[in-house]
Amino acid sequence: MTRKSIVIIGAGLGGLSAAISLAAKGYQVTVCEKNSHAGGRLNILEKDGYSFDLGPSIIILPQLFRSLFSRAGKIMEDYVTFVPVEPQWRNFFEDGTQFDICGDLTLMEKALSELPGGSEGYFDFVEYSRRLYNFSREAYFEEGLENTLDIMKRHNPLAVWRGTDFPRTVQAGVNRFVKSPYLREVLGFFVKYVGSSSYAAPAVLNLMLYSQLGWGLWYVKDGMYELARGLERLAWELGVEIRLNTEVTAVSTSASRVTTVSLADGTDLSPDLVVSNLEVIPAYRDLMGEDDQHLKTLKKFRPACSGLVVHLGVDTVYPSLAHHNFFYSESTKDHFATIFDREELPKDPTTYVVSPTVSNPALAPEGHSIIKILPHVPPIPEDGSVPDYDALLERVLTKLERMGLKDLRQHIVTRDVLTPFDIQRLYRSNRGAIYGVVSDMHDNWGFKAPRHSTKYSNLYFTGGSVNPGPGTPMVTLCGQLVADAIAKDWPTD
Repeated sequence: MTRKSIVIIGAGLGGLSAAISLAAKGYQVTVCEKNSHAGGRLNILEKDGYSFDLGPSIIILPQLFRSLFSRAGKIMEDYVTFVPVEPQWRNFFEDGTQFDICGDLTLMEKALSELPGGSEGYFDFVEYSRRLYNFSREAYFEEGLENTLDIMKRHNPLAVWRGTDFPRTVQAGVNRFVKSPYLREVLGFFVKYVGSSSYAAPAVLNLMLYSQLGWGLWYVKDGMYELARGLERLAWELGVEIRLNTEVTAVSTSASRVTTVSLADGTDLSPDLVVSNLEVIPAYRDLMGEDDQHLKTLKKFRPACSGLVVHLGVDTVYPSLAHHNFFYSESTKDHFATIFDREELPKDPTTYVVSPTVSNPALAPEGHSIIKILPHVPPIPEDGSVPDYDALLERVLTKLERMGLKDLRQHIVTRDVLTPFDIQRLYRSNRGAIYGVVSDMHDNWGFKAPRHSTKYSNLYFTGGSVNPGPGTPMVTLCGQLVADAIAKDWPTD
């Protein structure tokens, strides 16, 4: 019996998830990865005694990872260990206000009781977030529906309206319940998980608070890259061939089918099916040479924001930092408008700061720590011009020193900086985007591109540019959904 052959372009989390799920179903799977490591943005840099996780920093919805191992008849804990992060994140404001978001209810109630202006409406918002999550879990995650029309066919209009809070935005949904300006800033900024604006993204994305509270916030024991190592090991055990340092340079088509995958070394592969972990627009444009007419149909799937990703090894420990922190701008509304509307570098960015050595001191020399700084920035300008990222970094360092990280510059032992241009070079993402496709009510109602190509019958996509979207749990789920679709459309012999 000849098994159907599948080539997967890219060994990011979406590609590895699809490879594992397909191999478990009996397909012959080859993964071609241009970089020297599997994991995509789950990447690692060891420098001057520090171990930097260059990509994602935390995990939510651990059950979506566990289900991937279950599909292969394996137990996740035999490959990778998740450890809880508590508090889940710490919030810093310019006026000195500081409070934590906690999974532990007692700790959360204490933090809210000390919040200036009170916490009226917070627990009502949590219940609202739970309702949105439960609807999306059924309609979007489990059923794998990919657009409004499909959802309306399967669910009555009242259920859709209640389950999505249509037609509000994320921020309007937050403001319905809470009055505290601090809580409004924090709850609105959960949209950072998908690299979008709380003033433009649909309110259904307020499901993210419950996604985090309901199943916890997690870190990977010994560093986030251990997740990539665990998935790579499982893939090999299932017979997946992972070719590292193997760049796909072209994908040839004939009529309505993909026919050939060409590699940089001159090799041509002729699989039965292709799954692209490369984002939809770069795949069609750069690998298939699609014309402008076809690319225009994808215009609504424009890139989400990028980031200036800065890893610092410092010779001190800042006790004020939790594992997971946010330092807020004076106005997140202006912050979002600068990035998403004007596409300019922010003057006063809300800044994501991760200190993984809070959970794992062994990542740095004794008495030292790691500080990852990630201000969001627009994707690479369409004209290719280079914004002044150095000036932005200096503004961010000044902000952090002012807000509690005293003399940060003086304590830096080593650093590594990734700009959007580096992110595009490493991962071939669309204009250097970190979070795939932007969620915008006017463009796409939060939906991403479809997983099955609308032009080629044997071409599928996985990863953050297609439904259900970006983030480690979603791209892991995406790979599983792609495998299920292929098993239905192209069953094994």
